[in-house]
Amino acid sequence: MPNDSLEELYTKVAKKILNETLHVKKGDAITVEAWNNGIPFARRVTAEARALGCTTIMVLEDEEAYVEGVRRAPRESVGMMGKNEYGLLAGSDAYIFIPGQALGVYSKTLKPEERDHSTRYNSSWYEAADKAGLRGARLTFGYVGKDLAKLVGKKIEDIVRAQLRASLVDLKGISNATSGVARILTDGAAAELRSGHSTLKFKLKGELTIDDGVVDINDLKTGNNMAYALPGLVTKEVDPGSARGKVTITDTLTKYGVIHRAELEFKGGRLVSWASREASTIKKLVEEVPAERRTLKILGIGFNPAFGFGNGQDRFVYGAVTLGGFGFTALVKKGTLSVESTKVVDGGSLTHSA
Repeated sequence: MPNDSLEELYTKVAKKILNETLHVKKGDAITVEAWNNGIPFARRVTAEARALGCTTIMVLEDEEAYVEGVRRAPRESVGMMGKNEYGLLAGSDAYIFIPGQALGVYSKTLKPEERDHSTRYNSSWYEAADKAGLRGARLTFGYVGKDLAKLVGKKIEDIVRAQLRASLVDLKGISNATSGVARILTDGAAAELRSGHSTLKFKLKGELTIDDGVVDINDLKTGNNMAYALPGLVTKEVDPGSARGKVTITDTLTKYGVIHRAELEFKGGRLVSWASREASTIKKLVEEVPAERRTLKILGIGFNPAFGFGNGQDRFVYGAVTLGGFGFTALVKKGTLSVESTKVVDGGSLTHSA
C-alpha cells in the first residue's frame, strides 16, 4: 500500500465506501457531490457505483463560484437549501460527499463568519437526509488545502494519502472496539483524565455518537446516517457544569495556529484560565465564545490504528482524547482516561478492558 498511486487509493477507497460503508446494491440511486479538489475521487466512485448497477449522478460544487456567491448573494439566501436540493436527497438511496478545502476550519479562503453562515443549512440537510433514510459518507480528505498543509508542514498530497490509507482499515474491528467503549460511556458516569501532572474530572451526560465507518440499520434509526471516511471516533456529551481541574494539551491544531502545549483550568464546568506560550492564540479562540458558554461539552476518543498525528484529523488517531465546547477542540495525545472504575485509555493507548 505505501507505493500505491493516488488513483489506486481512490479506487480502493471508493470500493470500500460503496461495499462496506454504505452497502449499496444493484438499482440503488447514488448521488456523488464533489468540490474541485475531489473530482478525481468522485470520478472513480461514480464509475465503481455504475459498475455495480447503480444509477449514479455526480454533482460539482465549484469552489470559485461558491466563494463568489457567499460574498455577493443576498445574506438571507446564503446557506439555504432549495427544493432542488431537497428533491435530490429524497431521490437518493446513498450520498457520497467530498467537501472542498474552503469549508475546512483551517482554511483562510473564507472568513470564519462567512464559512459559518454559508453552511447554516447543516441541520436542514441532516433532517432531510434522515427523513429520506439516506445512507451517506463524508470523505475528510476533501478539507485538505494549502492552509492546512502549511500549518502542519506537509504537502497536500501526503496528507491526502494518509487519510485515504487510514480509510482502508478493518471496519469490523473498529466497530467492535468502538461499541465496547460506548457501553461504558453512560449518562451520569464520572470520568477522570490525567495528562502530565494535570487531572481533569467531569461527568458524562447527553448524546453518544459512534463513527465506525459503517452506516447500518441502527444508524438510520438514530439519525447517525453519515459516516466519516476516515473512520474511528466515539464522542460523548459532557454535563456542561461538571468539569473541574486541569488538563495538559499538546499540538492542538486551531484556525489561528498550533497550540504546542498548554494547561487549561476548569471550574464549575467553565474554562477559567490557561498557561501557554500560545496564550494569545487561546485567548483569541475562547473570546469568540461568551464567557458563560466556555464549558466543556464534548469528549472524543480516537480508534483508527492506521492514522498518525499531524494530518488534519487528529481526533481519529488511535488513543487520542479530544475535548471541546469552549472555543476550540483540544488534543490530549498521551492521556489516561478512566470512566468510573474502567480505564479506557492508558498513556495514549486504548486498553484491552475497554
